[in-house]
Amino acid sequence: MSKRFYALEIDVYVPGRWYLSAPAKIDGQEVDDIWQFVEGKPLQLSERLQVPVSRPGKPLDIDFAGAGQSPVVSARVASVFRELSPDTVQLFPVEVEGQSVPYYLLNVSRLIDAVDERACRSVERWKPEDGRPDRVGEYHAISGLRIDPAKAGDARVFRLWGYSLPIIVDEEVKVALEATGCAGGMFTEV
Repeated sequence: MSKRFYALEIDVYVPGRWYLSAPAKIDGQEVDDIWQFVEGKPLQLSERLQVPVSRPGKPLDIDFAGAGQSPVVSARVASVFRELSPDTVQLFPVEVEGQSVPYYLLNVSRLIDAVDERACRSVERWKPEDGRPDRVGEYHAISGLRIDPAKAGDARVFRLWGYSLPIIVDEEVKVALEATGCAGGMFTEV
């Protein structure tokens, strides 16, 4: 039987949920590169960050903060990632506005070229004429994303080369996260 994978996504339908702004430095200054948290590379953070709440509401265990989609997770969600994928995730403590319990910025530091293009509904790649020479060859849009288990190998948590926004988890990680009763995340089989 083939290994199953899921995209971990934000559940915008949680009633009364909060919304988080982009992570910032403790002094309120913007982070230099907010997109660094979705690139699938190991990070070195020299200072602790804070995450402001842009719309108060029910705190979530998994959320994606700001336009950069920086993953912010509760301690119980962080413990699942720490236990099941310690070599491919980094967890940086962050102060979430109004919260006394620990939260972490989740950085998935493994990037894999595992898109099964033939199984996807449609795939568009950046072309030279699109005016983004830095992105040529990467995925511009994917509809009906599917992962090739052979390309993913033994990976449990990763981001996709050329299409790094989704966090991909294997079925064991998905089940463990669901068992925590975590609010805010949903899973789509890919």
